[in-house]
Amino acid sequence: MRLKQNIYEKEEILKRKKWAKRRETFSLDMMVLPGMLILFIFNYVPMIWLVIAFKDYNPNLGVFGSPWNGLENFKFFFTSQDAARVIGNTLKYSVTFLILDTICSVGLALMFFNLRSRKALKFYNTVVILPKFLSAVIIAFIVYIILNPSYGLLNQVIVALGGNSINWYTEAEYWPVILTVTHIWQTVGMNCIIQYAALMSLDESLLEAARLDGASKWQETWHVVIPHLIPVIIICTILSIGNLFQGDFGLFYQTPKDVGLLYPTTDVINTYTYRALRNGSFEKSTAVGLFQSIMGCILVIVTNKIVQKNSPENSLF
Repeated sequence: MRLKQNIYEKEEILKRKKWAKRRETFSLDMMVLPGMLILFIFNYVPMIWLVIAFKDYNPNLGVFGSPWNGLENFKFFFTSQDAARVIGNTLKYSVTFLILDTICSVGLALMFFNLRSRKALKFYNTVVILPKFLSAVIIAFIVYIILNPSYGLLNQVIVALGGNSINWYTEAEYWPVILTVTHIWQTVGMNCIIQYAALMSLDESLLEAARLDGASKWQETWHVVIPHLIPVIIICTILSIGNLFQGDFGLFYQTPKDVGLLYPTTDVINTYTYRALRNGSFEKSTAVGLFQSIMGCILVIVTNKIVQKNSPENSLF
């Protein structure tokens, strides 16, 4: 009888502790709840409509009334003459952006880390972050001011140096460089701040020890500072790899002005999907979007598994 009473008392104590813990975290749970609701409503509820990718959609019949057509929408995309072009362009740009974003952001973060003037640091931080907060329309307008065939700044420089002006919006071969430079200018500031924030947690005693051992500035950077950034670089890379099949729609649609002559080097999956939506092909654009999401999920999982096998402490999960 005594044993049963002890067990009952222990259970009561555990229950009280659980309720006490729940009361302590209740306010935090309430803070998380709005974000969770928004995530559920805007990210999970719309997944119901992915069924349209497997249907021959008819607006008069609605999504669930339209007949099934299996994988015909996917087949239409992959057998079209545009598939190789848009997938190839998307992957080329995404891989290039991933590599250059990492190199430029780390380099800029190292410069900021070695900058001793606090006023100058705040000024430069503001300057490099500002383009991230500009809309795609404003970015496209700035690029147009530079590249305008008649009075663009770049053509004025070329003519002043004795060359001939170039109609940039009809010459597709120049746009890989134009779009890459525009992307780096727009995004390197925010990426740099992430790296710089990681450097702020670097133990100064490690740098002092390196100096006492006679290390040069380059050796300090290579053997102390950069290894400290490796975990952040790996996590950012894993997340970026999930977007390899995604293109920055604003960059690739607004900046080249959706000029058909430039499609060979500017058309990506997102702009292709948008044109399909604009033409009323909802089922085909949904199929392409679903393909992008599945490939992104697979890439994140595979990349994380590779990191987990070689460096478990730096993996996402």
